[in-house]
Amino acid sequence: ATNYPQEKKLIPHGLSVCITSPAVFAATAASSPERHAEIAELLGGKPVRKEDAGKVLPEVLLEYLHDLDVPDGLGALGYSDDDIPALVAGALPQKRVLGISPIDATAEPIAEIYANSMKNY
Repeated sequence: ATNYPQEKKLIPHGLSVCITSPAVFAATAASSPERHAEIAELLGGKPVRKEDAGKVLPEVLLEYLHDLDVPDGLGALGYSDDDIPALVAGALPQKRVLGISPIDATAEPIAEIYANSMKNY
């Protein structure tokens, strides 16, 4: 984000949610495939089988992100795989958000989401 202080890496909340959303929904799809398929259908305009929701919903989101010129993942914002442990450490205390997660929101799945969000296109 160009208008934010540059001393430390800082991503506006909405941008961080957008950039990680494909990986998040790929990770959570098995918890509620019907809901994920419904979202993919609404956003993509095509029927989606529930067993395909974990693949299709991230693809639909990536199309939107690309069309909206959202930066190409966390890597495009200056992060690398070396930053994943610090990102996970910053996420783990967010109990209000992680407590309602449909998946086991521990260090390993969170790290995988960050790793899968480094490059989106």
